[in-house]
Amino acid sequence: MRSFNKLIALILVVATTLGCNKKLDITPAQNITPEQIQNGDDVKAVLFGAYSLLQSPNGFGEQYFLTSDLLANTQQVSFVGTFAPYRDLVAKRQIPTNTIASGMWANSYNIINTLNTVLNKIDLVDADEREAVEGEAKLLRGIVYFELVNYFGLPYSAGATSTNLGVPLVLEPVYEYDESKHKPSRATVEQVYTQVLSDLNDAEEMLGPDKGANGRGDRFTALAFLSRVYMNMGNYSAAASAANEVIESGEFGLNNTYPGAFNNANNTAEDVFAIQQTSQSNAGTTNNGINTFYAAYTLEPPLISGRGDVQASAAYYSRFEPGDSRGEFNYDGENIAGVAGIFTTKWQQFYKAIPVVRLAEMYLTRGEANFRGGTQIGPNTPLEDVNEVRERAGASLLPALTSEAIVEERFLELGFEGDRLWTLKRLKLNAGGKAYNDGLLVLPIPQRETDVNSNLVQNEPYN
Repeated sequence: MRSFNKLIALILVVATTLGCNKKLDITPAQNITPEQIQNGDDVKAVLFGAYSLLQSPNGFGEQYFLTSDLLANTQQVSFVGTFAPYRDLVAKRQIPTNTIASGMWANSYNIINTLNTVLNKIDLVDADEREAVEGEAKLLRGIVYFELVNYFGLPYSAGATSTNLGVPLVLEPVYEYDESKHKPSRATVEQVYTQVLSDLNDAEEMLGPDKGANGRGDRFTALAFLSRVYMNMGNYSAAASAANEVIESGEFGLNNTYPGAFNNANNTAEDVFAIQQTSQSNAGTTNNGINTFYAAYTLEPPLISGRGDVQASAAYYSRFEPGDSRGEFNYDGENIAGVAGIFTTKWQQFYKAIPVVRLAEMYLTRGEANFRGGTQIGPNTPLEDVNEVRERAGASLLPALTSEAIVEERFLELGFEGDRLWTLKRLKLNAGGKAYNDGLLVLPIPQRETDVNSNLVQNEPYN
């Protein structure tokens, strides 16, 4: 699938059934033309196609998580595999032809184009469903633009948001490339954040009060991502309010055990938003996918068929106190080439749901936002929110809270879930041996994009 600077085929994934367990089952994708979208069911099928792209290795199936972990690697993971694009991220020597950057960019804009098509055809949807479909499309578009601006733009915390460049804002569907029309420039970081907030706030208002089906976004997903956006912006009261709405909704709960939050076939009570994976859609069936890279390779029971290219550092696990189940949630193994190491158990099993936002994160966000903002939003103190998460893990309760303790707790709870780089950047802390605003912690604009679009300014230091 080529990027939006070329001929763009719309992905249609037809939904067959949501079943009694509300699991999103889909049939294989096929290309269609916009003229073939003739009714509301067609529009909803296109929306489901966006989920298929979102769960792929170029989305939450791998790159939205793994890329940030590799860029912020020095205290958590090492890459022992042979794939140069991944090794280059760890060493901060990526170049504009890096296939991780180009794959993420192309897939993200394919998702956006699919969602723009849904919004363009929204009048075909029955009136009683129209607002919900529109809200869901805006939700996913806001999420994808947030991921893009994080990866391809300097952090919001770097300031100069009205001049620092983000990514192109494409808000109308593109079906066939027209050189005279389709050479967008990069919007500023501020402009992209404004669009993200607009989409997520619209989604929160349009989506109903109930939880969505497994694998589907809902208003709680919108609130969770709003909390992330506001944290990046330093708007702590808004972040605390958004996280508080999720926590106090009564729709979610921490799993009884930390391991219980992972390797599940469907959403658990803790999953605010999770991407479903099946034998059909699994992101790790070939040489890509989060499970493929994080899981060890072994022929001994229990059979694990990962490559084991991403290994956890012993230094990371030394940060946990005895009895903390998070520090024990790992196993010894080898990668496909026989290199021994430590592996996180979070991504051990294939065909399992991938938690994107967990309730534990919302507790940590509410606690941190109240702590940094000097507010009291929700029933808990900041210390109580952090200790809520620690208690579930079997860790000792903290007697007091500091900024450093909050950062550390996010590292312990959310390790290998793609959080570390963004936490360090928003707090202006070094990441991966670099300053938080170093250009090498930002991905290059793909070479194939700048080759066909002279309006795209390349990130430094890739010029």
